[in-house]
Amino acid sequence: MAAGVAAQLLHRLQTGGFADEDLVMDGWTDISQRIRDRVVALVAEGAPLTPETTRLAYEDSDDEKMCEIRARLHAIVEDPATAAALEPWYRQLCKRPCFHDEYLQAYNRPTCHLVDTDGKGVERIDEAGAWVAGRHYQLDCLIFASGFEVGTDHARRAGFETTGRGGETLSGHWADGMRSLHGIHVHGFPNLFVVGFAQGGNLVSNVTHNLVEAATTIAAVVGHAHAVGAVEVESTAAAEAAWVDLLQSSERCFLGDPDCTPGYYNSEGRALGPKERLGMNGHPDGPLAFFDHIDRWRNDGAFAGLIFRTRD
Repeated sequence: MAAGVAAQLLHRLQTGGFADEDLVMDGWTDISQRIRDRVVALVAEGAPLTPETTRLAYEDSDDEKMCEIRARLHAIVEDPATAAALEPWYRQLCKRPCFHDEYLQAYNRPTCHLVDTDGKGVERIDEAGAWVAGRHYQLDCLIFASGFEVGTDHARRAGFETTGRGGETLSGHWADGMRSLHGIHVHGFPNLFVVGFAQGGNLVSNVTHNLVEAATTIAAVVGHAHAVGAVEVESTAAAEAAWVDLLQSSERCFLGDPDCTPGYYNSEGRALGPKERLGMNGHPDGPLAFFDHIDRWRNDGAFAGLIFRTRD
């Protein structure tokens, strides 16, 4: 019974599979195991394996985990006011609560102080320090940790515009949402290879693995182009359209709960339209299915969907 449920859960959980042993054992794998075990238990009790059952397991597991995180915080941080200000009141999969083994301990040092901006951020910075809520904090050294952008135009994030065939820009081609073959090749942009995870594996728990798969695929394509004397490699329009259609056929999308506190997980709290979903839609059967697909695609020698043009 449990094995059958586990097999069906391949379509529900992010990675699309189970490991025999948890070699990571951190906060991320812990919450995943709790959700998995709860779904299996609910189905064993007679609940149907539906998105609603998965959501119930997720919410119960998340409530349990977040209560543990807040309790751990109060057990470590000695000052009650600081501990209260640090409490994360959101779902773990909305934002990223800190469970590092040194971060919370730092607040017990006499030289470490928490400045709570009440969600409004730093007002301004001058040559001597920072201003928060009308108070000036003098600083000898200021480290900017501003995070990263998600969802803005590619040219803004890359720092340059990419121009393809006929003068079309990548920003223009993606004005209504990202369009690609495997998240790597873009029709109208020969010899452009995109390295990332969007429209590919979309494995957010291990982004590096996405990059390795993309790089391996690109190396295979370039190697084939060299072998056949091609000077241009480009996706066909039909292949790009078919891949986007496949992604859109799935409900799988790395976008958080709309009830989350605003963040890039849920498009900063805005309504999720086709453009936002195109940027994060993944393979209908999950990351492992994509990695299996792309491995077969790059090794069968056909490179279906690509055109290799020679000088002639």
